[in-house]
Amino acid sequence: MTRVVVIDYGAGNLRSVVNTLRAVGADPVVAGAGAELAGAGKIVLPGVGAFGAGMAEIRARGFVAPLQDAVARGVPMLGICLGLQYLFDFGEEHGRHEGLGLLPGAVVRFPDGGPKVPHIGWNQVHHDGASPLLAGAPPGAYAYFVHSYYAAPARREDVIATTDYGIDFVSVAGRGNLFGVQFHPEKSQQVGQQILRNFLAL
Repeated sequence: MTRVVVIDYGAGNLRSVVNTLRAVGADPVVAGAGAELAGAGKIVLPGVGAFGAGMAEIRARGFVAPLQDAVARGVPMLGICLGLQYLFDFGEEHGRHEGLGLLPGAVVRFPDGGPKVPHIGWNQVHHDGASPLLAGAPPGAYAYFVHSYYAAPARREDVIATTDYGIDFVSVAGRGNLFGVQFHPEKSQQVGQQILRNFLAL
C-alpha cells in the first residue's frame, strides 16, 4: 500500500486533514522531520497561519531538501491552503520570505478596495476538467476558503483552476506530480473528499 505522509511542522490543521484522508481510504502517517519522508509514496502539506513563520518551521525541521527531492523524483505532493503557497518562490506576508521554490511565482495579498479580507467561506472553483486532481468535481463546484493572500504563478500553464473574489485568483495550481489547492478540501464536503480521492489515485 502506498505510504501517504502528512507533514507536521507545528502549524498545520493536521487532525482534520488526517481524518478526512482516512475517510477516503488512506492510512496516513504524520512526519515531524524531513528524515521521516523516506519511502513516502504520496505527500500532503497542510497549512494555516503565516507564510514566514511556517516556512521557518519547515526549514528548522529539515523538510526543504527532502520535499524538493521527492517532487523531483516524481512523488505526488499536494499542498493545502498555506501548503499551496509554500510551493512558490516567495511570499509577501509580513515582508518577503523564501518558499520551497517548486513552482515559479509569488504569494501576494488581495488588493485594497475589493471584497473583505480575509476571504472566508464557500466560493466556486472554475476549471476546464483537464486535471486528474479535479476529476468528478464539476466546474464551478463550491469549496471552503480561509485566506488573505493568494498565489500568483509566473507560468500560465501552472494554473489549474481559478476563483473570483474581486479578482480571479488561482485556487488550484500545479505541474506534473505537484499540486496545490488554496481551499480546504477537508472542510469542503463531497467535493473536497473527491479531490483527495483523486490525489490518492494518481
